[in-house]
Amino acid sequence: MRVKFAKKGDALIAKIEGELDHHVAESIKSVIDEEYEKKLCKNLIFDFKNVNFMDSSGIGVIIGRYKKIKENNGKVAIVNANKQLHKIIEVSGLLRIIKCYNDIEEALNEI
Repeated sequence: MRVKFAKKGDALIAKIEGELDHHVAESIKSVIDEEYEKKLCKNLIFDFKNVNFMDSSGIGVIIGRYKKIKENNGKVAIVNANKQLHKIIEVSGLLRIIKCYNDIEEALNEI
């Protein structure tokens, strides 16, 4: 599991690679939180283009960041989720609070 970061405008983009599961959830939370605070961003975009698996711990990572960012009046978005990940996101109920977009540019325009 690796996370690369980019900043566009007031959004931090977290490009996650590999599996987002219970083995890496805690370290991913810490890395994203640290980078978010360091970059002084308002919004967070999860780029799942290179994520091939996610379990409930991954959902927990997303929800935890959502709560933290919402406290700062920011928004969270998910981009580039494959069919399997999109189904997990949908079944978990996350789509009620976080939108999925086809790509980063679309998310940046909407949030």
